[in-house]
Amino acid sequence: MRTDSSPGTLPAREHLPATDAGTPVLDVVIPVYNEEKDLRPCVLRLHEHLTRTFPYAFRITIADNASTDSTPQVAARLAAQIPEVGSFRLEQKGRGRALRTVWAASEAPILAYMDVDLSTDLNALLPLVAPLISGHSDLAIGSRLNRSSRVVRGAKREFISRTYNLILRGSLQARFSDAQCGFKAIRSDVARVLMPLVEDTGWFFDTEMLVLAERAGLRIHEVPVDWVDDPDSTVHIVKTATDDLKGVWRVGKALATGSLPLDRLGRPFGDDPRDREIQDVPKGLARQLVGFCVVGALSTLFYLLLYSAFRQFSGSQIANALALLVSAVANTAANRRLTFGVRGPGGAVRHQAQGLVVFGIGLALTSGSLAALSAATSSPAHSTELAVLIAANLAATVLRFLLFRVWVFPERRDEQPIAQPYPATADPYPATARQHPVTAEPTTEPYPAGTQRHASAQPYPPAQPYQQPWQGDATARLQPVRPGDTDPRDPR
Repeated sequence: MRTDSSPGTLPAREHLPATDAGTPVLDVVIPVYNEEKDLRPCVLRLHEHLTRTFPYAFRITIADNASTDSTPQVAARLAAQIPEVGSFRLEQKGRGRALRTVWAASEAPILAYMDVDLSTDLNALLPLVAPLISGHSDLAIGSRLNRSSRVVRGAKREFISRTYNLILRGSLQARFSDAQCGFKAIRSDVARVLMPLVEDTGWFFDTEMLVLAERAGLRIHEVPVDWVDDPDSTVHIVKTATDDLKGVWRVGKALATGSLPLDRLGRPFGDDPRDREIQDVPKGLARQLVGFCVVGALSTLFYLLLYSAFRQFSGSQIANALALLVSAVANTAANRRLTFGVRGPGGAVRHQAQGLVVFGIGLALTSGSLAALSAATSSPAHSTELAVLIAANLAATVLRFLLFRVWVFPERRDEQPIAQPYPATADPYPATARQHPVTAEPTTEPYPAGTQRHASAQPYPPAQPYQQPWQGDATARLQPVRPGDTDPRDPR
């Protein structure tokens, strides 16, 4: 399937406008397991920081991962004492499971999480979520491996972290720098479509989410962080590393076979409304040209090796035909997967058949050049034959790319156009737009202060064709809380 140019179901990103001041814009989730000592100081410190520095309404949600100590009681007391704090109890362990469940229940347009030890300097929180609020990016991550990051941790953890990220770059072609830092944020409209594709419920959840988002072409913003290692961390390094490697293998296999519908996550071309009016804009042309040139160079080398081998026991015309046939099949398969992003077995036979037609055109050009050479001289040197074939192949390559792009692997034209976020003549914020998209009830707090929610609701549903529950961007109806606003819950 195509993943580089197909418009998906996500609307264009929008900046959060100013509307309802009481609705939380940010929901920070803190997944915990047996953290009765660290939970209270962590939440108090985070709440104080957000109250003092964050210009929007916020919420802190404690996600209890089946703790067996007094963590649930500590979380309940915090939720009862602080209006912006809520607790959520799960009966199964797994950081990924906790984030998936709590994010699914949250109504905030920006969802974030951080580790309970607060190893990351909280001054990076606003830079983390600002690109999501502004509509610039889809996800944001803290990076301990950025050159401007300042990190204090042992040599063993440093080595493991860098080795793991090298594995991701080598095996999954990941371009983000730090997959394991417990300091990430995502827009809720992206999470709604991305989470059903993420299978892992443990520590590999972050990596899988980032790899799929990057492969789908979503924009990931990185923030250099100041980070101090927690010496009392309860993470089991060996087990976590083993599970991560299994996850890398599973995700790599799924990406190779094309079993993930990543084209559902594509954004429309450009986020400027003027870009959406542009018709027939070539998409991915530069990347396709680079991929085609690389594949073509390797195919030409492969063809010349085959021709030299076949020439040992056959004439030039037969050797040329056999070498071109074998290399053409390999060239079509490589361009199908690497240049034009077509994954899976669907249409492979038809593509190869069309590729053979293109092969026939190339055969006519190269055979004609050999015939012309034979007419010019009765016994041409082998090096002369190769030089003539290279020139003929260059001409055939240009024609092959054009035929591949417009005939064998054309851009799909059957998608429905992405709807405009709001009609041009309508009120951009009608009264109904401020209601909850599912219940049509006026939006209130996600759950009353002091109430302990149990994870009885279903998390994100299994992967299925996504339908927008309302017109426009899911985040385009909330207002920042500014220092001059009146909010009875705001101590400022």
